[in-house]
Amino acid sequence: MADQAKQKTPIYTNVHENDKWFEENGSMNTSFDFGVRKLLILDHEVHLYYVTGLCESNYIIQIADQLVEVNDHETQKSKAKQIIENRLIHQQVKPIQYLEDALTTILSGLIVVLIDGEETGYEVDVRTYPGRQPQEPDTEKVVRGSRDGYTENIIINTALTRRRIRDGRLRFEIMKVGERSKTDIAIGYIKDVADPGLVEVVKKEIQAIKTDGLTMADKTVEEFLVKQGYNPFPLVRYTERPDVAAEHILEGHVIIITDTSPSVIITPTTLFHHLQHAEEFRQTPAVGTFIRWVRYIGILASVFLLPLWFLFVVEPSLLPPNLQFIGPNEKTNIPMVVQIFMADIGIEFLRLAAIHTPTPLSTAMGLIAAALIGQIAIDVGLFVPEVILYVAVAAIGNFATPSYELSVANKMIRLLLLAAVAAFHTPGFVIGVTLYILFLVSTRSLNTPYLWPFIPFNPIAFKGIIVRTSKPGDNVRPSVIHPQNKAKQPT
Repeated sequence: MADQAKQKTPIYTNVHENDKWFEENGSMNTSFDFGVRKLLILDHEVHLYYVTGLCESNYIIQIADQLVEVNDHETQKSKAKQIIENRLIHQQVKPIQYLEDALTTILSGLIVVLIDGEETGYEVDVRTYPGRQPQEPDTEKVVRGSRDGYTENIIINTALTRRRIRDGRLRFEIMKVGERSKTDIAIGYIKDVADPGLVEVVKKEIQAIKTDGLTMADKTVEEFLVKQGYNPFPLVRYTERPDVAAEHILEGHVIIITDTSPSVIITPTTLFHHLQHAEEFRQTPAVGTFIRWVRYIGILASVFLLPLWFLFVVEPSLLPPNLQFIGPNEKTNIPMVVQIFMADIGIEFLRLAAIHTPTPLSTAMGLIAAALIGQIAIDVGLFVPEVILYVAVAAIGNFATPSYELSVANKMIRLLLLAAVAAFHTPGFVIGVTLYILFLVSTRSLNTPYLWPFIPFNPIAFKGIIVRTSKPGDNVRPSVIHPQNKAKQPT
């Protein structure tokens, strides 16, 4: 850190030298939105640097008004610095000594005040980023519960989280990442709950990110953090709900908030974290357990239903006598596996089209796909009805998966299992499922077993996965993240 400080340029005592530096390095007087307001206070030139659009203009006007009034009420020119500092009417005013830091501060939406003859300037946090108000996330809706959600503003996001955890030990450590973007990233955790080793690992990994910018925000951070390569399964959990993030912080997790992104990263996570949904915890334990089981059935169907049905089609002898009706009753010229792949990938086409189609047109597109394409494809003999049925059930299971990233990974596994069954029949299915489970067992997220508490087995935690525990009985934090304080409820 000392070497980095030596390489920085100290603030010049001559404000005009500072202007020249900002013109060369910050495009002042070239970019229309990088501006400077020059005032004469007690015979000292005072320059206020700002970026239009990132600052609250009313605050700047108030500060400038207070500074100008100094000439009417003060005469001690030798104390100009102390008087000017005292008239910076804002709750967040901090000294600044280097021009590189001042430039980053200005481009982050703060204003910098430099005084002629002084080597120290001041940064004032008057930023107001353009963005939307908190609203319920489309991907995490609940019947009952809060309707606020994270936005693209890191300040609002930290405030939404702190509103739910009013604990002085809640920490939000902020840092800037990206050689050119200087993106703000905040790491949130509770000091006496989160594992210090986990916090240190997350901080070191983020500080080690070397890239021009984080244009894809939290997704870029994830790829540097967990280094998953081509592993399709999500190794961190995303959420846009402050209540979900707050609950994980209380359990001992570390969250990562990236400016310009409405999603928050929760780490470390296991497979079962991606199967949770806030709706389970907004209902009674019995109803929440029922919803959870239905969701689990849907997720299992999204992975195994199509390969298992296709296995019964190619080897009907595996079916018991009372299930002989399973399988197509019609002959077709197109191989069954080709029909399944065509239908499954066709649904993926529709999903992508729905994303790129304006909302008023998406309903009409869905009706066309269901009523025309599907039915006509059956009538002309392209598909047998059973293929459409089972592909649709598997697709619904994908949509029932709370984590979008996990649903896509499960779809890829389903297609690989189908290919294995088509090539090797029963051995292909058995070997494919075995390799799938072994792959999940070997996967780790920040040294956290991906299938915990199933493998390695933890009976108490596994019971909490199967049955939604009532809050009075849920008094132990997950041991897999090594919390400092294991008890949730103080005795």
